[in-house]
Amino acid sequence: MGKSLHPKVKEFKGFVKKHPKIIKDVRNGDANWQDLFEDWYLLGEDDTRWDKYRTESEKENEKTSTNSESKGGWMDQVGEMVKKMDANQLQQHINSLSEALGTVQGVLSQFQSGNNRGSGTATKTEAPSKPSHPFSFRKD
Repeated sequence: MGKSLHPKVKEFKGFVKKHPKIIKDVRNGDANWQDLFEDWYLLGEDDTRWDKYRTESEKENEKTSTNSESKGGWMDQVGEMVKKMDANQLQQHINSLSEALGTVQGVLSQFQSGNNRGSGTATKTEAPSKPSHPFSFRKD
C-alpha cells in the first residue's frame, strides 16, 4: 500500500469532495468512476457537464465570475465596443471601410482586365497545353 496516487487522481478526488452529488450518482448506478474521471480529465472542472453536480451557491459564484470575465470571447468584446461607439462614428467607419473595399476591388478589376487585354490570342492557345498541376517535376 506504499503506492502514491497519480497527481491527476488526487485532483479528481478533491473535485469529487467539492461535489458530493457525484458520489450519490455513482452509488445509485447512474455513473461510474472511470467515465467521470475521463470526462473531468478531458473537459475540465468548468465544463457544463458538471452543472448538475454543482450547488446553487457555486452556480451563482460562477455566473458572477464569468460575467466579469470575457467567456464569450472576442465577439462579446466587439459587441461591447459597438455599444460604446457613437452611431455617427460607426456610420463614418462603415462608409470609409466601404470606400476602401471599393478601391481595392477597382484596382483588382483593372489588373484582371489588363491581363486579359494584353494577353491577346497567343496565351489563349497556350493555356490548354499547360499542365494542370501546380508543380512541375523534373528528372535529374
